[in-house]
Amino acid sequence: MFHPVGQERVSAEIVHQIERLILEGVLRPGDKLPAERDLTGEFGVSRPTLREALGQLEASGLLTARQGGGTYVANVMHSIFGEPIIGLFGKHEKATGDYLEFREGVEAMAARWAALRATSADHEILTSIMQRMEIAHEKEDPDEEAQLDVELHIAVSDASHNIVMIQTLRSIYNLLEHGVFYNRYLLYGHKGGRDALLEQHRAIYEGVMARDPDRAETAVRAHMKSVGAAWRESDAEAIRNQTAERRLNRHNIRK
Repeated sequence: MFHPVGQERVSAEIVHQIERLILEGVLRPGDKLPAERDLTGEFGVSRPTLREALGQLEASGLLTARQGGGTYVANVMHSIFGEPIIGLFGKHEKATGDYLEFREGVEAMAARWAALRATSADHEILTSIMQRMEIAHEKEDPDEEAQLDVELHIAVSDASHNIVMIQTLRSIYNLLEHGVFYNRYLLYGHKGGRDALLEQHRAIYEGVMARDPDRAETAVRAHMKSVGAAWRESDAEAIRNQTAERRLNRHNIRK
């Protein structure tokens, strides 16, 4: 992952390498860096030089040191959206509709770029995730499928090789994983949802693997429109259930 650095401005080059790996999504929030002994070997530097570089990255908020537990990539995803805005996202229905609209547009672009730019390593990652998703589907494990759903979308955005796209979508997926807009696990409990979602994800995967940008984009747009329809139906069903419960309570009170 790392490579030896030159002799001039050694610590600055180490900082630059690690910063780039974070930007590209190779190093992710929560990832633990290799031990000092291993890092000095990979960079070809002394421990004092390495510590100087890591200290700079800690000071900038990109890394965090845990007493006796090593050095980790800091969780910087929360800084893209402030907590007050995140709170509003979860309270207003329009935010979810706009979120889905935003994802459709941005992910369609990411899929196009992934189809054009994905490397053999990207293809290997996508294939591994798709295979695991199919296994989870066969095992009827919706929780695992929902987690792999996010992983596949992240892998497609990574394959776009656009660092702004990668970081923007990671922040969006982070909100989704924490249920800010809607509970993605509900989609897998929706009637016919699991089968439909698997086919949609397979279509995205196949478009990228075929290096066909139009096919990849079309698959993403169809998928996001389907997710939007399922969300609206789930929301409507929840409202119907609430109304029916109120009627039942009123009926029981009047008995």
